[in-house]
Amino acid sequence: MGSSGGEAVRSVVWVLIALVVLGVGAASALQVSGALEREREYRAAPVCAAVPVTASGCVWEQEFTVRSAAMNHGESPEAELVLPSGKPWQVTFLRTEPVMSEMEPHEKVVGVIWHGQVVEVRDAEGRRQQTSDGPLGWPEDRLGGALAGLSFGLAALTGGVWPLVARGEPRHVAAAKTVRRHGIALGGTAILTLWAQTANDWPLWAILAIWGPLALLILASMAAFALGALRGELDDGPPARRDPQPQVP
Repeated sequence: MGSSGGEAVRSVVWVLIALVVLGVGAASALQVSGALEREREYRAAPVCAAVPVTASGCVWEQEFTVRSAAMNHGESPEAELVLPSGKPWQVTFLRTEPVMSEMEPHEKVVGVIWHGQVVEVRDAEGRRQQTSDGPLGWPEDRLGGALAGLSFGLAALTGGVWPLVARGEPRHVAAAKTVRRHGIALGGTAILTLWAQTANDWPLWAILAIWGPLALLILASMAAFALGALRGELDDGPPARRDPQPQVP
């Protein structure tokens, strides 16, 4: 009875986790289209004819002097840039490489201003890095998050509800556990694929091209293990006892 109750509690926890992750994945999926549109708008934006006085859809390159730069381990890296007029401008970054980590006080950098925000910073060596307000890379992040959240969430939800429906059926519980484990593999593979795409600057479609076949293999493995569990092939109980054979004199 205690074991059955403990499994029910674990299943409920998995269901709650699945619902949260599914919500995050669905939100990411809904943002992919908007992120793509914003990126296209930025790439097609003309150069401003003069220094923009108000937030504008054109792009303007402005020289700044670095006043300070902080890695802020565990939080968003940030830097304080100063205009020639002396006005400070605070910018944050999603990561430290390749420009932010090399910033030093009094160094000159060029900031790209778009819609009233510094969206990109370029150093003296020509290296570029998007700020937290930059539009590039967001479609890939949102797609990767959607794939990870939805794939893991659906598998976790299935693996959480299954034992609650088939209570008292050890083989069904074992099958549900295999589904949950493969769900972790699906989500983790999506995150690793996004990491590889970002590190190598591959196009958006590379995420689907890489993750799709891997996901199919994981799903095939999930189905095979779940069927094996239902047939009792994954039972980990003690081996059947054999009666000792009589010794022949």
